[in-house]
Amino acid sequence: MKLPILKFPDDKLRTKASKVETIDDTIKTLVKDMFETMYDSDGIGLAATQVNQHLQVVVMDVPDSGEDYQLILENRTTKNKLIKKHPLCFINPTITKKEEKEIHTEGCLSVPNFYAKVERFNHIVVEALDENGDPFTLEARNLLAVCIQHELDHLQGILFIDYLSKLKQKRLLERIKKQSL
Repeated sequence: MKLPILKFPDDKLRTKASKVETIDDTIKTLVKDMFETMYDSDGIGLAATQVNQHLQVVVMDVPDSGEDYQLILENRTTKNKLIKKHPLCFINPTITKKEEKEIHTEGCLSVPNFYAKVERFNHIVVEALDENGDPFTLEARNLLAVCIQHELDHLQGILFIDYLSKLKQKRLLERIKKQSL
């Protein structure tokens, strides 16, 4: 089921997510619904906070990221076109290593039609549970590493726009207010 995505400046986006204590059918349904919502919205990552579920759950699927981490890839055929999908689920994630800062352009499903340059680590290691409750460690680079950091920020109530100057944040808020009139 597609879930509604909270939009900035909704205060609920600032809520810190709680640890998932038990991975049960409710969590598995949330993960499935989050993937459906993310794919339907043409996103590459989605945190549970963005769908008003304040739990440490993140899903993502970064296109062409196969070289950026070690994972068995599932190939799916759609309309005679081979598409490589790399669906990942992180429950109770923790970044244990960060290296090599770079500036990347980011966007967000909760801040539609706005992009900005943000400095992030280009190489990270993250530990988490998957949707079955199995622990894993993932070493990620490039866009996948950036996406993981972006989505994990959501779990702490942080948006990518928080990395911008106060002036740029003010201008964005003014633009959003004008669009809603």
